[in-house]
Amino acid sequence: MTDDLSAADWFKSSYSGDKADCVEVAFLADARVGVRDSKDADGPVLVFAPEEWDLLTNVIARGRFDRG
Repeated sequence: MTDDLSAADWFKSSYSGDKADCVEVAFLADARVGVRDSKDADGPVLVFAPEEWDLLTNVIARGRFDRG
């Protein structure tokens, strides 16, 4: 399935400031969430189902992907 994301309202975290090396997120139809590289707006997009997005953000918040 290919989504038309041309009208998606992309945003990045306010913590990003003016940095260009960020990810952008868009809330899509059916509660799905799109994620893309801010440096490549026409590049690939990951689309997560609501439960996948919840799982991802929860493990990130718990530090699962912290480097160190």
